[in-house]
Amino acid sequence: MNHRGLVALMVAACGALFFGGRVCGDDWPRFRGPDGTGVAEASRLPTRWSNVSRPPVNIAWKVRLPGRGCSCPLVVGDRVFVTCSSGYRQDHLSLQCYDVESGKRVWQRSLWATGRTMTHPTIAPAAPTPVSDGQYIYLLYSSNDVACFDLDGNLQWLRGLMMEYPNASNSLGMASSLVVADGILVAKLENDSQSLAIALHTSDGTTVWSVERPPIASWSTPVIRLAQDDKKEVVLESPRGFTAYDLKTGKVRWRFDAGGSSQASMVAAGDLLLLPARGLTALRITPGQMPRVVWDNNRLRCNTATPLVHKGKVYVISGTILKCADLETGKLLWQLRLKGRRFSASPVMAGGKLYTFSEDGASQVIDVTGRKGKVVGRGELGETILATPAIAHDALWIRSHQHLWKIARRE
Repeated sequence: MNHRGLVALMVAACGALFFGGRVCGDDWPRFRGPDGTGVAEASRLPTRWSNVSRPPVNIAWKVRLPGRGCSCPLVVGDRVFVTCSSGYRQDHLSLQCYDVESGKRVWQRSLWATGRTMTHPTIAPAAPTPVSDGQYIYLLYSSNDVACFDLDGNLQWLRGLMMEYPNASNSLGMASSLVVADGILVAKLENDSQSLAIALHTSDGTTVWSVERPPIASWSTPVIRLAQDDKKEVVLESPRGFTAYDLKTGKVRWRFDAGGSSQASMVAAGDLLLLPARGLTALRITPGQMPRVVWDNNRLRCNTATPLVHKGKVYVISGTILKCADLETGKLLWQLRLKGRRFSASPVMAGGKLYTFSEDGASQVIDVTGRKGKVVGRGELGETILATPAIAHDALWIRSHQHLWKIARRE
């Protein structure tokens, strides 16, 4: 393992505070963006784009990716990052870095997988989404290789977790994304055999704590939340239930036994935690007390896409139907049938508009500021989309089966 020196105590202020570091307010540093909300401040996103028309509409640039994957792109400063895998066994792992303005590749770094690279045919080892604290990029692949690079592509450390946990895998592949806070990186490796979650020091990749998890496959992403007693906890979701651990020690803080989704992730919304369980369940956690169910609604059942919360409303995609409910009561307010077959990418939002992406490449823009949702735009790229897009610099960053796209208004 390569080690780096101590992380600088102070970093330059450049915008909103993100757990454990600083990132600019216009950055998209993890799965579903800042704090995992899926909401951005951008207001000049296009509502229409196409790569199948001639000439293309609102396509700022596209680059062909050198490998497969369904991890989401990250935008940090003036660079966009995406992971890939390639080769006959998909054991050639890489991190690509592109300039946000031109799409020119700034650098790429490659690693050889040390663990299993077998996955479902629709995905690849580059399935988990990386995370950034504004100084470094932390990577996890389905082979359970975890690495850290600085923003200039210098390797800081590398760790092959499957060497220590040889049965932490399954035939479909691993896809839970990383989360980071207060110098601690959390990786969730849940499967049918050697199931665990592990917390690593961001400075050198050494173990802070690890816990055994229920032996059942789960691909949802953890949530880090600040509890009412000012302690940070990481909440893990499983079809066997939900468990919150102290971020620093790994000690259990609370449990909730309702079985969760194996794919859609939970969402923190103020003092509520929305769980993909019993359809959708709103849970209120008070220190020293058992978690209390505020409401649950079986009509708000999620499939793969993670729910989104904004301005007192919660949005879920059930099959091919977008549903909107009241956050305080769980009451269904309206629903809208979407164009497309399946939705693996989670919806994102900016400027009062919700952006949805189906696997067959069809996108719809829904204005949610009125009494009911209204389709106000569409996009078509003509390629499979599994990854949740990023929003930054008044642009959509979409990772399709073969390309990375920048979608922005063309004056």
